[in-house]
Amino acid sequence: MRLVRHPVLCNYYVTYRCNAKCSFCDIWEKPSPYIQLADVEQNLRDLKRLGVSVIDFTGGEPLLHRQLPEFLALAHDMGFITTVTTNGLLYPKYAERLRGKVDMLHFSLDSSEKEQHDKGRGVACFDFVLESIRVARELGERPDILFTVFPENLHQLEAVYRDITQPNGLMLIINPAFEYNAVATGEQLSDAELDYLSAFGKRPGVYLNEGFIGLRRDGGNHVAAPVCRAASTTLVISPSNELVLPCYHLGTKTFPVEGNLYELYRSEPVQQLAALEGRLPQCEGCTINCYMQPSFAVETSKYFWQALPSTLKYNWYKGTWKRMLAR
Repeated sequence: MRLVRHPVLCNYYVTYRCNAKCSFCDIWEKPSPYIQLADVEQNLRDLKRLGVSVIDFTGGEPLLHRQLPEFLALAHDMGFITTVTTNGLLYPKYAERLRGKVDMLHFSLDSSEKEQHDKGRGVACFDFVLESIRVARELGERPDILFTVFPENLHQLEAVYRDITQPNGLMLIINPAFEYNAVATGEQLSDAELDYLSAFGKRPGVYLNEGFIGLRRDGGNHVAAPVCRAASTTLVISPSNELVLPCYHLGTKTFPVEGNLYELYRSEPVQQLAALEGRLPQCEGCTINCYMQPSFAVETSKYFWQALPSTLKYNWYKGTWKRMLAR
């Protein structure tokens, strides 16, 4: 049963540019402009009308955009829940300007060992993440650590939890790696490794969407009976101010926004393509967390019930439920 029939999330790409070269991502390879303030102001108004409640200012590396604090302030003042994920390289420099504007601030960290983390990210950023944690805590911020899990770094979860997140009072977010397009992530997590993650996710101070585990056990999205609701739950806006459908990672078509996102999203061409969410050939076997998380939240299914406990746990810990009630 569908519970919510309007989009709830906007993945707003401020730029595709990045100062890292992560092995499991191809975004940094793309040439890219930066989003413009006037477009952001108009689009936020339209996103509000469409019912969106969460704005994820993303990239690339979102902190490369010098106006990011202004975008966040606009969104925050309009009642949106805001989220930013960063590799930490620029956070200490801009932390004061970001203070109080990000509801869900994530620092990417995939190992407790500097060499392993920096190798995966293609740039020396481990020390910057630790410095970002120190600076954020001094400013009274409550960042999370986003740990992207592969079979080769699974053993590092314990050390990151014991030595970094728990001593600093941070939430450890477990993000199982996913493949898309030509981006390969190596061996998939085995059933035994999924069992380990499932048990780890039950610890205090750890967030793991159990729906992600269930979906992987089931072989991902299946076009014959799709669970993905990417296009009806999530709007993707590119740095060129285009609406990307059905999602960023598997996007097949872009539509220029041209100052009227509200009418564009509701237009027949967009809705026809949105209706194919989860049903395109490239959607078979998909496990992209960015779109499965909102998909699980808008209709009752076994994934909804699997995801619910971790969602409640995280929102209670972060206090974002207070912001939701105030909207």
